Amino acid sequence: MKENKLLADFLRDKRIESGHSQMDIAKKLGYTSAQFVSNWERGLSSPPIHTLRKLSELYQIPPDMLFDITLKTMINQVTVDLRKKFYGKKGKG
Repeated sequence: MKENKLLADFLRDKRIESGHSQMDIAKKLGYTSAQFVSNWERGLSSPPIHTLRKLSELYQIPPDMLFDITLKTMINQVTVDLRKKFYGKKGKG
């Protein structure tokens, strides 16, 4: 999941800097479980687009910053997926 590491690490770092637990963030976003936040921070999934603006507000960062990191992460994922399809499972380069 290296391709998701950029967004995952960013979200984890910003949450820690803000002094919140995963459960705090989950509750503020309307979730009943911290598992969603944990999955985002481990790169297992990404937050829904509508959640990104809320996260930018919670972490007091410009929405464009979070959008750019999300976009880079998505481009990385598409690149990996295309390489797998083009070169086969092992990939190249």
